[in-house]
Amino acid sequence: MPNIDRLLDNPAWSCLSHRHARFASGGSLARRYHADISPISGLAGEAREHIAALEAIASVGDDIALLGLSVKFGTNWEMLYASGLTQMIRSEVTPLPEPDADVVSLDERDVPQMLALVELTKPGPFRQRTIALGKFIGIRDKGRLVAMAGERMWIDHLREVSGVCTHPDAQGRGYARALITRVVNRMLRAGEMPFLHVESKNLRAIEVYRALGFVTRAEFPLLVAKRVV
Repeated sequence: MPNIDRLLDNPAWSCLSHRHARFASGGSLARRYHADISPISGLAGEAREHIAALEAIASVGDDIALLGLSVKFGTNWEMLYASGLTQMIRSEVTPLPEPDADVVSLDERDVPQMLALVELTKPGPFRQRTIALGKFIGIRDKGRLVAMAGERMWIDHLREVSGVCTHPDAQGRGYARALITRVVNRMLRAGEMPFLHVESKNLRAIEVYRALGFVTRAEFPLLVAKRVV
């Protein structure tokens, strides 16, 4: 049985060095998703050699995001954003009741609308090929995509709920709950344990996740930086 704590303490590295290695570049010290998938990167440790390995796979102008690591960037990096993340996990295997909703599967043809929704709502990084990481579902209103949710990191039997967002015009209709329940239940049917990351200051989202059976496992730093030299 895998050590869940060890895997989730450094989630990006656990994912990029195994399940999602095919979506990443790098080696034994640092790995990163291909730039058109996500800026999320993983380091095997926090020493200077790990940052140097990341620099070797990040070109000037590239941005990266690190979860759960407290590293010191050199002057060839510009800090873009720093925040706190709450990591939550749902170990309960009982399926969730699924509220009625006209839910549709999303694919590559929907990416332009998905990107527009992400740009408006800022749920976290989502790029042209992020959809390759898992199944995404959404809700439309008169043809316009107004809510979505899906999967991102995959660590052993742990699967990350991600990309949850709702257009401001459609908030308060229960769309996020309807989508999250379906994403979670799909994971449960596959024998996977759902987990997620949410900014710690997003108290409203945290309460929604708690109501759906997620519990806080850890608090992490989030660092976003761009290589400038």
